[in-house]
Amino acid sequence: MIHVKVRDNENFERAFKRFTKACEKAGLMSDIKKHQHYEKPSEMKKRKENAARRKMRKMMHDRYRYRR
Repeated sequence: MIHVKVRDNENFERAFKRFTKACEKAGLMSDIKKHQHYEKPSEMKKRKENAARRKMRKMMHDRYRYRR
């Protein structure tokens, strides 16, 4: 559970911005987006494989970029 204490003389917009930032930092927003729609196991597997490929490609690009 995320708690944000409203400080003295703090307006609502500032407190709401701090709350939103705390939710993003905790990973709550990405979790909500992930669970909005059902994802079949095959789609989940495909998405994870593509993410792993992108990560490996980026790692290899960064690794060989400085060798020239």
